[in-house]
Amino acid sequence: MAQPTGEFRQEAVRARSGELVSGALLVGVGAPDGSEARPCPEEWRPRPRRVLRSEPARGPVGGVERAVGPLALGAGPADLPLLDREADVAELLGLLAEGRSIRLVGQAGSGRSALLSAVAEAAADLAPGGVVQLCGHRRTTADVLQELFAATHHAPGYRPDPAQLAAHLADVGAIVVIDGAEPSGAELEELLSAAPRCAFLISVDPAAPPLSAGSRLQDHPVAGLSRAACLALAARLAGRPLDVAEKAWAVDLWFESEGLPLRFVQAAALLRQRDVAVDALVAAEEDRLDVFGAVDGPVHDPDPAVREGALRRTVPLPSVAETASPAVRLAEGLSEPAQAVLRLAVALGGECPTAPHLPALIDVGQGESALAELADAGLAVSIGGHHRLTAGALELLLPHWPARGSVDGAAQHFAWWVGHSSVSLGQIAAEAEVVIGVLLADRTAGRHEAVVRLARAAAPALALSLRWGAWERALQLGLEAARRTASKADEAWFHHELGVYAICAQEPSQAIAELETALTLRAVVGEQRGVAAARRMLDLLRAEGRQLPGAQPSAAPARGPVIRKIAARVPSGLRSSRRRRVVVASAAVLTLGVLSTAVAMSVTGPGEQRTNDPHSRLDQDDTGTGGQVPLPHSSTGAATTAGADAPGSSPAANGTSPEPSASGSATHSPTASASASATASKKPSRSPGATGSDAPQQPQPPAPGDPQPPTQQPGPGPQQPPVTHPSQPPAPSSSPTSSTPSPTSSPQPTTPAPTGSGTPTAKPTT
Repeated sequence: MAQPTGEFRQEAVRARSGELVSGALLVGVGAPDGSEARPCPEEWRPRPRRVLRSEPARGPVGGVERAVGPLALGAGPADLPLLDREADVAELLGLLAEGRSIRLVGQAGSGRSALLSAVAEAAADLAPGGVVQLCGHRRTTADVLQELFAATHHAPGYRPDPAQLAAHLADVGAIVVIDGAEPSGAELEELLSAAPRCAFLISVDPAAPPLSAGSRLQDHPVAGLSRAACLALAARLAGRPLDVAEKAWAVDLWFESEGLPLRFVQAAALLRQRDVAVDALVAAEEDRLDVFGAVDGPVHDPDPAVREGALRRTVPLPSVAETASPAVRLAEGLSEPAQAVLRLAVALGGECPTAPHLPALIDVGQGESALAELADAGLAVSIGGHHRLTAGALELLLPHWPARGSVDGAAQHFAWWVGHSSVSLGQIAAEAEVVIGVLLADRTAGRHEAVVRLARAAAPALALSLRWGAWERALQLGLEAARRTASKADEAWFHHELGVYAICAQEPSQAIAELETALTLRAVVGEQRGVAAARRMLDLLRAEGRQLPGAQPSAAPARGPVIRKIAARVPSGLRSSRRRRVVVASAAVLTLGVLSTAVAMSVTGPGEQRTNDPHSRLDQDDTGTGGQVPLPHSSTGAATTAGADAPGSSPAANGTSPEPSASGSATHSPTASASASATASKKPSRSPGATGSDAPQQPQPPAPGDPQPPTQQPGPGPQQPPVTHPSQPPAPSSSPTSSTPSPTSSPQPTTPAPTGSGTPTAKPTT
């Protein structure tokens, strides 16, 4: 697909937008102010359907063919049978039939991919779910599990959370073949645990750490081929039998390489290049004889094969050192289009774009033949829907094949391509590694503005294609480039997107940090709509975990001792130690009255008052009593203190009367104290019958110079007898109102009177 020119290019460069479902969230991607997540309605949630074996064959996500090029490591062309691997295939099939999971280990170029393909073709009937072939190249554990889910279930645009994924994969029984898996250690064990009924056959990098004790996996070493198999492979790929000199050269190579198939694929390419040189010599000699003729008769042998063999001996074979590192010599013998593609792949970190991109990037019209030439030479291999350089080729070619502007304009091309409506999400998923390679190449070249543009265009497309490992990587590279360009608006956008990604990945702490940074930056640059979008995401995270799956609910506010809070609020103006002690003791007695009131209200009959606040019920249920006996809140103690310090406190209540009574400190009802607290502090008290604020009040430290207040804890103790004026009827304990005592009230003798709820009440006389 070529890139249009002129005004069409500017018009077509736009970000892709859409929606996907992540767990229980509906995520809108590609909005101008950034992506947003919100709870997904129940009727919109996908209903995954199992893919049956009678449906089309499964492979990598997006429907990309398993092999794009004609060559796999050590396999040769498509019609070349696998050599010297019959015993390995039989052993692996036996282990898979027993339900074992195997990890293939071996050197780079030992033919692990070819062995995987052979076993996958032979294991089609071993499991009820058949065989699922996946690509692990540059994919995280979550990406591999998502591809396994997409290969066994039909649910486009749906990425389940870990709990949902485990439920969907629990009943899948299949042979899962993963080529080039990058996860190792605990991540690999997590991959196996997610699908317990599947048997895995995985090829890993040679540098992968050894398996831990108790692992479900067992290692199967992949050694080199035998000498006869290596000679046969070289002859088949060279297209002719080897002569004596070439056989001796191949045997030396077999000793040096320990029989690695990739080395003989490259050796066969060197022999083909040598044949091209011999053919050029034969053609030159024939042309010379035709032009000048022969003086004393023809000098060439009547048998062309004999003459060709004589000329072949004049072209030396590569040395052992050149054969050990043949990438540079092989690259020199490629055609010009293949060399241009190879230079582009080196600049992109070893990733080769697919053929439709090559005309727009490097002006190569025959991209398929150029990629096939690289694969035939053993310099590239197809994996995951595109080509990449073989092991060791990038390191050998990088010093000799500089970029020379081969990636100039690549960022602009891919920014246009990922947003084009004709490009499918499967195509974007197959080119994810190439897009990341372009971002890395432009970062190395210092083109940070191009990195920002491509990252902003590619990130929504990668998110919608469910390649979330590449999505996160693109956002990180874009954020780094935005910081280098000092673009606060772009930096805020990338922080916002990283926050949404963290929400989807169920990392609430990281999401809050990213979104708060985005909120601050957008407030600085004056993006009011962006600020609102960031706040909506923060509200989603901070809604006590109700809307975010996996987030822990907020802990109940801690309640300190009530009497400690009451004593901490004693006015600092009371300098007399005797008065301070009396006030503290009075506050303690009032606290006991409030506690008894709360208990009485919680156990009263049908006339009791209950709150409708769900948070208050949560706090009451924390006692482990099923919400039947609510605990008093800390604000109750504060209200009691305010009532004790109200202007209506009589000398008897303060302990200054010449004849203090035992019940003098309880001359005010708890409801009167609560009313006085509301009048003094303008804050509603929190009680089982109140509907005010649920925020707990923080304890205040005592004033400087005052002694530390007592730390007596409230508990069941002897209750003070209720006292009332003889001429007044007892006040009901459940009354929500009370009169405020007059500042001029004086103590009067009182007599105890029974009340309906056993709550101490009193009414001051004037």
